[in-house]
Amino acid sequence: MAMPSVLIAGCGDIGGRLASQLLHQGWTVYGMRRDVAKLPQGVLGIRGDLFDARIPAQWPEARIDYLVYCATPTERDEPGYRAAYVEGLRHVLAWTDQSGQRPSRIVFVSSSSVYGQQQGEWIDETSPAEAQGFSGRVMREAEQVALSSKYPASIVRLTGIYGPGRSDLMNRVRQGYSVAIDPPLYGNRIHADDAAGLLAFLLQTDAGGVTLDDCYLGVDDAPAPLAEVVGWMRERLGVTQWSEENSLRRAGSKRCSNARARALGWKPRFSSYKEGYSAMLAQSD
Repeated sequence: MAMPSVLIAGCGDIGGRLASQLLHQGWTVYGMRRDVAKLPQGVLGIRGDLFDARIPAQWPEARIDYLVYCATPTERDEPGYRAAYVEGLRHVLAWTDQSGQRPSRIVFVSSSSVYGQQQGEWIDETSPAEAQGFSGRVMREAEQVALSSKYPASIVRLTGIYGPGRSDLMNRVRQGYSVAIDPPLYGNRIHADDAAGLLAFLLQTDAGGVTLDDCYLGVDDAPAPLAEVVGWMRERLGVTQWSEENSLRRAGSKRCSNARARALGWKPRFSSYKEGYSAMLAQSD
């Protein structure tokens, strides 16, 4: 039996990690980005721009079993988000139609920014997603574009991604930043390898004949107060001085549950921030 094929539109950091995992499983992987030289070895490159309505010249003619949309905005404002997530997705769906492709499922990589809860509530896929910020609102609009397309679709709402090359919090702690303790500001995280691993797991599960739900949360097992994370990091990094004036601030505070993904059989390799950041620190030693 032939292994499935997937096209990853927006094949950057997470898309590249996903591509590598699927290649290891024997999948045929197409990766679309502006600079195909940055794709992992073995990925079939498609040089294209999600912001350009014209179909890329290298768009594949062969059957594509799955389409993963994994964009990153070039500008962190509302027009930038709309271009990357709403218009870009519409372009890819149009190209899919033009080429006669009929993927079995679309996986749209979204964000937990769609949730506006701020009181430390537990959140799952059925919780109201009514964030007032532009990023959450635009992402919800893009989710609806995916879900209302002619193809079956699943949304994966990733939480705060960290890992090699994504060490902003660690750098801030080194600089002596602090964070409020009371009330606790809960944060949610997922290591970049686990984010890609969840996407790969869902694709493999669907390809195995198990119908996916329309939404999954991508998060580790242990949402934690930011003050706890910062305190643990200070100890590991040997930080002994910090300024209360230079404090980390977050607009939201919620605890996201991965129960739905775990019920399907997935589990994160890095179950909490301790395992994930410990691995990062070990690599830097």
